[in-house]
Amino acid sequence: MVAKKIGDYLRHKLTLEALVAWAEFAMQEGDFEAKHAETLASVIGRLGFADVEDFALTWDDCEKMLAELGYSAHVEIVAA
Repeated sequence: MVAKKIGDYLRHKLTLEALVAWAEFAMQEGDFEAKHAETLASVIGRLGFADVEDFALTWDDCEKMLAELGYSAHVEIVAA
């Protein structure tokens, strides 16, 4: 679910504001699978601050978080 949200944001299917709101809600719920709780809390917590200027969300940030979750991001360039 977290990787999907990051992917939706990178594909412009989800605004930064919506991503942050989702992350804040997810952190409040805090219902993370025990074996992945530390990683999920770290990544989701970071997403919750993405709208703060000092914590702006970059492509590199997204790549790193996806890697922590066991995913990778790829860019595909197509004619418009």
